[in-house]
Amino acid sequence: MGSKKLKAIAAGRGRGKIPIAEPARLSKLAKALIENAQKMDPMLGPWGTAWVFPRGATLGTLPVKNYTTNIFPDANKFSGQYLRTHFKVTPSTCWACRMQHCRMTEVTEGPYTGFAGEEPEYEGIAAMSSVIGQTDPGATVMLGNQVDRLGMDINESGWLIGWLMECYQKGLLKKSDLDGIEMNWGNAEATLEMLKRIAHRQGSGNLWAEGVKRAAEKIGGEAVNCAVYTLKGASPRGHDHRARWTELADTCLSNTGTIESGGGFPHPEQLGLPPLQDAFDPIEVSTMNAKLNGRRQFEDSLGICAFCAQDLQMMVDALNAVTGWDFDIWEAMDVGLRIINQLRVFNFRHGLSKDIEAPSIRYGSSPVDGPAQGKFIMPHWKSLRRNYYQQMGWDADTGKPLLETLERLGLAHIFPDLKG
Repeated sequence: MGSKKLKAIAAGRGRGKIPIAEPARLSKLAKALIENAQKMDPMLGPWGTAWVFPRGATLGTLPVKNYTTNIFPDANKFSGQYLRTHFKVTPSTCWACRMQHCRMTEVTEGPYTGFAGEEPEYEGIAAMSSVIGQTDPGATVMLGNQVDRLGMDINESGWLIGWLMECYQKGLLKKSDLDGIEMNWGNAEATLEMLKRIAHRQGSGNLWAEGVKRAAEKIGGEAVNCAVYTLKGASPRGHDHRARWTELADTCLSNTGTIESGGGFPHPEQLGLPPLQDAFDPIEVSTMNAKLNGRRQFEDSLGICAFCAQDLQMMVDALNAVTGWDFDIWEAMDVGLRIINQLRVFNFRHGLSKDIEAPSIRYGSSPVDGPAQGKFIMPHWKSLRRNYYQQMGWDADTGKPLLETLERLGLAHIFPDLKG
């Protein structure tokens, strides 16, 4: 779409009605789904996704200063509880949503008093606070909204600014390399100016607009070792995955560039699986990821919000009430697995190899402090990746889906795309 300079797609609302096989049953299931979701995540409605911010600091999953530390003393200032009791907030929920976790917010303290915009979600808050060493909640609201208005991805923007700040601090980039902007940790105004230059590809922003991986490779040297990304080229979500191996592995092995099998609270018990016993056991982690894989893609194919539907069996029951089908959860999982395997075959057709299913040096590094200090995934990476391939029904040496896997999913016709 970018090469065609396409800026937007508009969809007019139709006037047709969707036929429902069992309306009364669907109505009961919809009520049960939302009540279940509210019970499973009671903090989301009143405090938004930012309620997890201080928890991340406690668990070591909060990303701080481009992964140079796990210590962020100001974590409580970025919780939903703080933001919604110190700033002026008004509901801005999606139409008819009973979770109602979204807010518009107006900054009421600090240098950005009076700024009004959307309250950033957790990852937007992390990207424009802890990732870049920035400690003013009002500045975070301002920066998060500016990234959205500039049309850029919030996670990639945070990792890029954090990388620039670390490189500037270490002397790997000079002021002259940054159009005279002093990219010191936590400098909100410098961040804003650089974001604008990146969005418009002005000055040094023309290079930074290529994203973390390409920009780091262009600079070279020690700067590459400071950059957080996967070797496929994507940047991770707004967490420190070095303390969360399930999500680090998921991000690197995903066919979409972000989490695929898990993320959030995956609820293995809903598939009859025991909970993860050792979050730093590479075989247990990769096996769990493989056994969970498919659910998220099934959810996404329904076109619903995962926050509002957190029970898989209820989702399948609701689908059956709409369509008149007789799906069970394993058929639902196969829907997701068909999506995943089609994505994977497509990616191999376009250059995927197992060598790039890995983290960058910094992304796969060992935390120097905090709750996960000393945990190091890279010595286990090859065995973790190999086990994941096998558990997914893919070739252990190449990561390509096996013919029997595709045949079981009704996808044997795409197997020829893997040859050559």
